[in-house]
Amino acid sequence: MSDYKLTNASGIPYSDHEDSQTVGPRGPVLLQDFMLQENLAHFVRERIPERVVHAKGTGAYGTFTVTHDISQYTKAHLFSKVGNSCRMFARFSTVGGEKGSADTERDPRGFALKFYTEEGNWDLVGNNTPVFFIKDAKKFPDFIHTQKRLPKTNLKSATMMWDFWSLNPESLHQVLILMSDRGTPHGYRHMHGFGSHTYSMINAANERVWVKFHFKSQQGIKNFNEEEAQQMKGINPDFAQEDLVNAIENGNFPKWKLFLQVMTEDQAQDFRWNPFDVTKVWFHDEFPLIEVGEMELNEIPVNYFAHVEQATFSPSNLINGISFSPDKMLQGRLFSYPDAHRYRVGANSHLLEVNRCPFTVNNYQRDGAMADSSHYKDAPNYYPNSFDGIKPDHKYANYEEDLNGTHVANFNRNENDDDHFTQPGLLYTKAMDESARQNLIKNIITSMSGISGEKRDEIINRQLCHFFRANIDLGMKIAQGLQININANMMNHSPS
Repeated sequence: MSDYKLTNASGIPYSDHEDSQTVGPRGPVLLQDFMLQENLAHFVRERIPERVVHAKGTGAYGTFTVTHDISQYTKAHLFSKVGNSCRMFARFSTVGGEKGSADTERDPRGFALKFYTEEGNWDLVGNNTPVFFIKDAKKFPDFIHTQKRLPKTNLKSATMMWDFWSLNPESLHQVLILMSDRGTPHGYRHMHGFGSHTYSMINAANERVWVKFHFKSQQGIKNFNEEEAQQMKGINPDFAQEDLVNAIENGNFPKWKLFLQVMTEDQAQDFRWNPFDVTKVWFHDEFPLIEVGEMELNEIPVNYFAHVEQATFSPSNLINGISFSPDKMLQGRLFSYPDAHRYRVGANSHLLEVNRCPFTVNNYQRDGAMADSSHYKDAPNYYPNSFDGIKPDHKYANYEEDLNGTHVANFNRNENDDDHFTQPGLLYTKAMDESARQNLIKNIITSMSGISGEKRDEIINRQLCHFFRANIDLGMKIAQGLQININANMMNHSPS
């Protein structure tokens, strides 16, 4: 083993790392001991603000490889031919819990991917579910508050959680998934991932289609039931972290296959639901899955904090040939994600190793905390200029469309689009088997039994109305489990 000199952060060697300079062996410490100051000052600044959501997670590097031709849909260079590949980084997470929370909490799971492509970094930031609780980003802060802690007691509250859901029937589809065993996956390797939102793809002929991204686990789906999840919280709250690390370190590299659903603009006009509503799915028999490629995770980062904690993702990081849609939740995330990272990590977080584009970056962004000028040096910080030769390339122009003078306003998100029950009902009757239905009902009863306070009956009855409208059998069994007497009005009540 080679010997290295111990140095401070500026590369200055020093000799005493364990003993402070003092006046005599028992005397007071001297202010001139600069290494004592440097080590303590850095130590209390080792942490950055944790994510408001997705705080607890794990991550790994890997490779994405194109296995099927989809160049008819997109001009993205990555998908220009079979066999193309790129390095990538994945971060999986729970959503509502803090950094110290358990990996097996009942919660959706974040599924965030960063592809380091020759045309820039492409981030696909989704979940392990194809839908979400709300369909307008304006509602997001209120929703997340209900998943966190009561301001007075600093405790989680089933009452405020179910109060919000009962007042927002658009949440029902995701609630049923969350309350099923899919809400407690067996680690991160055994769950699917989804872009969740509708995105667009644009081909070389400037033709646009709408797409949804699906990542199918090649390890197979595996979930904890409620009892197993609760037990694992006590045995190993870091179960999912350990499971992924051990698998990769042992050479058991997890894989997911990427599939697309494709909808034409004409099909979108005639679709039964708003195709840009993230609380809805596109049925596979109408829009079948198209295989695209495979991602393999094969490298655990050498430093968790530097890579996993400081990783930043944003759905605004879209490469040429892949673009956004009118999805209201997606539109809100285009702003909120990069804004969160500028606050949490800093204005130059994109220069960190895990976030940095490994290919050419030319822009006029300068300065700010932790600026690194090693690339741009003394190049001009303004455009246009006479020196650097950087020119816009119009082949990367945004997709242009005619919106036909559509009126701009604050539209009611549910106007002519308030069917929140058909798809949850089909999820219950068609997608779930009898065992899954029984576990769903038991989990809902367990969770709703925690509702308390003077509004308890009002909240329960309001939520039961949603269950009845999705499926009468579902509503009846939950009501019976909660010992609620049923009347016909409850089954037909439509919440405001």
